[in-house]
Amino acid sequence: MKQVYFDNQSNTRLDERVFDAMKPFFLEYYGNPQSIYSLGSISKDALENARKQVAGYINSDAKDIIFTSCGTESNNLAIKGISEALKSKGNHIVVSTIEHFSILNAVKKLQRDGFEVSYISVDEKGNISETELLKALRRDTVLVSIQYSNTEIGTIQDIKKLVSAVKNSKVNDFVVFHTDAVGVGGMISIDAKELGVDALTLSSSVMYGPKGAAVLYLKKEVRVIPQMDGGVQEYSKRAGTENIPSIIGFGKACEIAKHETAVNSRKIEKLRNRLIEELPKRIEYTYLNGSLENRLVNNVNFSIEFVEGEALFLLLDAKGIMAASGSACANKNLKMSHVLDAIKIDAAVGQGSILFTLSKYNTQEDVDYILEEFPKIVKRLRDMSPLYSYFVKTGKRKPAGPETDFDNRDHCHCGHNS
Repeated sequence: MKQVYFDNQSNTRLDERVFDAMKPFFLEYYGNPQSIYSLGSISKDALENARKQVAGYINSDAKDIIFTSCGTESNNLAIKGISEALKSKGNHIVVSTIEHFSILNAVKKLQRDGFEVSYISVDEKGNISETELLKALRRDTVLVSIQYSNTEIGTIQDIKKLVSAVKNSKVNDFVVFHTDAVGVGGMISIDAKELGVDALTLSSSVMYGPKGAAVLYLKKEVRVIPQMDGGVQEYSKRAGTENIPSIIGFGKACEIAKHETAVNSRKIEKLRNRLIEELPKRIEYTYLNGSLENRLVNNVNFSIEFVEGEALFLLLDAKGIMAASGSACANKNLKMSHVLDAIKIDAAVGQGSILFTLSKYNTQEDVDYILEEFPKIVKRLRDMSPLYSYFVKTGKRKPAGPETDFDNRDHCHCGHNS
């Protein structure tokens, strides 16, 4: 059976050049980089070279790069570590309502510890208003965290503009601006200095690198309280033996991305545009979620009306098509994601949301297969749907009732995080 992988916001296929760079550090150069003998020195030199490669990709100083295990850890270190370091100056944090759960749950933890949090709403396309952001700032605001792009609906924020607005507001002279840039890694060029951010999260596993490596870019003047107690690794900001093979792989992935992102993105965008243009022509009552203009080049997110999400994914999988439903993995029961709720998607429509995310390895043939099989799957489900039958007969959408109440079903669509 043909297999089509369209869940690249969850994890990407490893670039073979990345794998080749990693292999020696599993079997040959396995020394601990904190050791002073030659085998350890080889690992230490490779670690610092990877740090330079990541810094080169985002245009930062190498000493501002802190390696972690994943985007979730980097986000936790940023949110908790920076807030705790600035607690004597203020206890107010500002985030958006569509952040990744590693941000939202981290600020919930801080709320229990006495911090106050303001949540910035978004418009129907997922855009954050500069005006609303400025309204949320207070004299005691210590941290603002706005994601660079939303990996579910694809909307890209104007981070440079938002950073400038916060810094020029002169609300205080210590507020720190963090952005979760996991979604844009390998998709667009990133210039931390031009953006003006104080902290930035990037993850290896979604930019053709290995799992087990991520970074927090942190300006040297920004204080952070370590979230793991231990040794002096990563400038005493992140304790624990470094995952050298994965870090080497991440460095290589960043080196490749620096030179190839533009070419890859042009190819991916053409495939994305074809899906966005063709699917609504082949499937009635299909609605694109997120901004069309300011959108990740690999993101296709539709809500398909009159279908139920669980069955949709089971039938897609039966055809070898691997996709996602956004952040539904946050729930054990089948509920619409917090992102679709934030952009005010009707709950009955949002139950049938589908997320296709492409990579440089996808082809026109993959898109052909989706366009051929996906409409058949939707038709099959609609033929069994009492809601669709009622709509066809009456031209009216039936009010939600027991047959549309999926909240008690124990299910999770996906197992990814950044």
